[in-house]
Amino acid sequence: MSNDKGTYILVLALDKETRISVGKLTSYSFPPGYYLYVGSALGGLNSRIGRHIRGGRKLHWHIDYLRRRAGVIEVWYLVSEERLECSWYRAASRLPQARTPVAGFGSSGCGCDSHLLHFISLPSMETFRRVIGEQGKRLQRMTVDGQFRFYSDVPSASAKK
Repeated sequence: MSNDKGTYILVLALDKETRISVGKLTSYSFPPGYYLYVGSALGGLNSRIGRHIRGGRKLHWHIDYLRRRAGVIEVWYLVSEERLECSWYRAASRLPQARTPVAGFGSSGCGCDSHLLHFISLPSMETFRRVIGEQGKRLQRMTVDGQFRFYSDVPSASAKK
């Protein structure tokens, strides 16, 4: 993946109900389950995703607050110059069981309700692939191990060069 530009989804797991203060939004109760957080990394996927996984000393984005309590289990991403996070959020919101837990989460710079969705059970990347159509053919998955190394099931565009 190197530092290609693109759009990503962090797939997170939260094992118990947790109250979290989220920046200037306020304090929210997050139910246990799985979360999809949709973002764009036009400055580089590798560095942005790596920061989300490792966490930062400073809490900069809304997702930083949730990340302190929820673990990233995998990342779905697409190398692209185009900012796709809003269309991906709308697509993911049509997945079975999708629910918006916090209005405005991660979407302060656009008109979306949120960029975070909650699911009781793990959402399917294959179903999401179908929902996003042509883009889904290029959608890739990274799993995260305890050392925060990435394992991709499909070679990135930069690896094919």
